[in-house]
Amino acid sequence: MVSSLWNGISGLNTFEKALNVESNNTSNVNTTGHKSDQIRFEDMMYKNGFGKGTAVEAVSKNYTQGQLQPTSSVFDVAIEGKGYFIIKDPDTQVNVYTRSGNFQLGNDGTLQTQDSSKVLGLTPQLNTIISSDPTLTQFTNVHDKFIASATINNLNYVETINSKTSDYSKSATDGGISGDGYKSKSAKINDIDALMLDYNSKLNEYSKNPNVVSAASSNQITAINYSNEVDNLLTENDFIKVTINNTEIKQYFDTDKETTLKKFSDKLSNIKGLTSSVDTNTGIVTVTSLVPGESTKIFDSFINDKGVIINNIQNANKGSGELMVTNSRDALKEALELADAKFMSISNKISLVNQDDLNLNEIQLQLRNLTLTENTFGVVSIEEGFVFLRDGDNKFLVGKVETAYFSAEDELDPLGNNNFGANAASGDPINARNVNVIHSKTLEASNSNVRDSLTNLMVYQKAFEANSKSITTSDELLKTAIALRK
Repeated sequence: MVSSLWNGISGLNTFEKALNVESNNTSNVNTTGHKSDQIRFEDMMYKNGFGKGTAVEAVSKNYTQGQLQPTSSVFDVAIEGKGYFIIKDPDTQVNVYTRSGNFQLGNDGTLQTQDSSKVLGLTPQLNTIISSDPTLTQFTNVHDKFIASATINNLNYVETINSKTSDYSKSATDGGISGDGYKSKSAKINDIDALMLDYNSKLNEYSKNPNVVSAASSNQITAINYSNEVDNLLTENDFIKVTINNTEIKQYFDTDKETTLKKFSDKLSNIKGLTSSVDTNTGIVTVTSLVPGESTKIFDSFINDKGVIINNIQNANKGSGELMVTNSRDALKEALELADAKFMSISNKISLVNQDDLNLNEIQLQLRNLTLTENTFGVVSIEEGFVFLRDGDNKFLVGKVETAYFSAEDELDPLGNNNFGANAASGDPINARNVNVIHSKTLEASNSNVRDSLTNLMVYQKAFEANSKSITTSDELLKTAIALRK
């Protein structure tokens, strides 16, 4: 009978713990990313064929996926699959791990959890600034005209490219040397418009096919040799002409042959997307396409009724990939600078190779703190773990939320606050980028099941009552036995 008392007590102790476990699951049914507990029981040692009661064998975490629930917050992210977000405990400065992705913007501009732990990830390893003015290293109020913005998702890296300029329509003026690339104000503006269109087109093409082999572009260069006929430019009835893209360009004799050649070259140079220069000593006019890879039809070149030779010195080649975009950008920058405009391009690149060591940083969410734009905070968006900041039409890559998994997940230490700690038994964190998907504006719900928890609570309650009854019954039998002995 004494043994039955101890058996009942062991049952009370065990099912009290079971009730605690299941009530904890129930209380955390709405806790973001919560992983429920499950309890297992074991019988105790036997003696002379009689058991000595029950005990808790283990309380372990259930790491199954919680349901993904859409939200409206740009800071909410959820993991589908294996892994944990990596955060830095503000008190110990030690990395801990969580499935709870209800992040927020901290007072210092960093991405943080609700308890102010810093969320860790990759930040751009390479920021490239191309500027017409070396003293300007971020977008300012000077750069008031948007040019382009694109995201490049290469297999080895992700990059954003953003370009802006000052208002070239206001700064452009007639300029240059007659006969050597002279441009009117309107011609400069037309060239910039053509080059801007080309740059955006090639940037868009590159973003759609970011893994193509990179190859440089080339500009078409054409030489028109008037040397054998130039001396026939003598009177006001004499002329020089050529057809370019089905448009005839004609210049009548003016003053002398040198002046005539220069004015003819200036007319060619003012054609949209072209520049021209002339060697008045030889009479050779060189026409160059400003748009890399764009072909120009040049034919029917005459002085009076005498045809002259047209030679293609260099054919246009569009190129491909990064070099194609770079060549187009440089051509646009040069045209803008000829119009006295301030061009700037900022590229932010995050490498995805050699990141297995999870050497991570805090993620800053304010453009002003990142010195990308002047007096601007930016609008946050998180896309498949990549963190972007928008400023008008420009979109900057500023970080990537990283995740880690463990070879022995069951050995992680539950720390509270939805956090887990690594230890020797769990193993070192392993980059989980290839074993999960990060969803934006989504949270992972608790995997506690109310139906199962309520059922278990009733079972454990009845078991607790039954063990309590076994104690009272044993007590009554013991009293009876003692009374009989008296």
